[in-house]
Amino acid sequence: MAGAATTSPLIETRADLIEAMARGAKPESEWRIGTEHEKHVFHTNPLRPVAYEGPNGIRALLEGIEKETGWHPFYDGDNPIGLRNDEVAGGISLEPGGQFELSGSPQVDLHGTAAELAEHMRVSKKVAAPLDIHFLGLGVTPLWSVDQICAMPKSRYGIMKPYMEKVGTLGTSMMFRSATVQANLDFSSEADMVRKLRVAVALQPVATALFANSPFSEGRDSGYLSFRSHIWLNTDDDRTGMLPFAFDEGFGFEQYADYALDVPMYFVIRNKQYINVAGESFRAFLRGELPQLPGEKPTIKDWEDHLSTIFPEVRLKQFLEMRGADMGDEKSVTALSAFWTGLLYDPVSLEAAYELIEPWTREERDDMRREVPRLALMTPHDRSNLYDVAAQAVGIAEAGLVRRGRRNAQGKDETIHLAPLEETIRLAKSPAQRWVDKFRGEWDGDVTRVFREAEM
Repeated sequence: MAGAATTSPLIETRADLIEAMARGAKPESEWRIGTEHEKHVFHTNPLRPVAYEGPNGIRALLEGIEKETGWHPFYDGDNPIGLRNDEVAGGISLEPGGQFELSGSPQVDLHGTAAELAEHMRVSKKVAAPLDIHFLGLGVTPLWSVDQICAMPKSRYGIMKPYMEKVGTLGTSMMFRSATVQANLDFSSEADMVRKLRVAVALQPVATALFANSPFSEGRDSGYLSFRSHIWLNTDDDRTGMLPFAFDEGFGFEQYADYALDVPMYFVIRNKQYINVAGESFRAFLRGELPQLPGEKPTIKDWEDHLSTIFPEVRLKQFLEMRGADMGDEKSVTALSAFWTGLLYDPVSLEAAYELIEPWTREERDDMRREVPRLALMTPHDRSNLYDVAAQAVGIAEAGLVRRGRRNAQGKDETIHLAPLEETIRLAKSPAQRWVDKFRGEWDGDVTRVFREAEM
């Protein structure tokens, strides 16, 4: 035995696996909006990635924000790797290449989301400025290769990196070079979860197209408008993708649990230490046959940890995570949550969105997902392209936000947070297309210009 598992109860029955997700169901009055985003960090003098250690490193940034906010650090060994706010859920964490992530606290409305993000950026930039640390709002770092980026001292990433190198061609690029923004939303029941998840999965390529913002790689035009999305197609087929079984009759929590059971494991945590079980089977763990922990059976916490290592386009935990968008500027972060809130939290809009996606076949959904990294809004679909679908989806979301009727202190409803998407629809160009136009025009092929113009 490798030491006490934790205080989490052992998994006794199959129902425990299902309950770990189903207990997230809550009445509409308790639905909240969660927003997570990852920012690239860089120095300007000279232009280079940011290391963890050193007087101007990410550790110094974390320590400065700790002093500014009173948030408490958490550690991997002796290294602080993030900050928690004891007053509300949420906090700051580090991705493998130093991407600086805020997991926002659950908000009642999008105005709260925007206010929380603005305060986070104010504090972060105040602390970062004397360190010559800057934040970049793009889906992929535009200049550096994986080998040039400084790794963060997190044990789980030491397990994931060699495994990623075995199962995909771009998994380490996902870890070290990519950045996303994610919206997390609630459901009221299994049926509500199923309907929302199906809409979210089917429309994820549309979100990718609208938020495409990663056209550059290693100093060049990559040929993709969302290189981040392309990276995910080449990361790990066992734990990514469009969840085709979610559209089968009878789909629910149990079927998602079966899918998760078949996803290879990464690690098990015992005594605050990560045990490398990469590639092993959770089904074997349930039988007490995990080679690294012979005779030991998993806890509920082990299962919840495993669910967090699955990376489909929409992830089910005790809420739904929409994962298909590139990181962008500050307003685009809130716009992603506005898009999904308008679609999924208003019953009329949810029904309209379901009617929009219901005729699509698995092949059509897969085709969109495969082509959208390169073509974004111009991805072919139904004798036209995704621009038409995106315009419809933004309109449905806008109507849903109007019906929600949540107003800020100035009397404006939540539709103000869709402004970046309305601009994209008006121009018929994703943010990435606009960057490429500048790269080929006024920047004269100098990709370093994007560090100034996309700085948050």
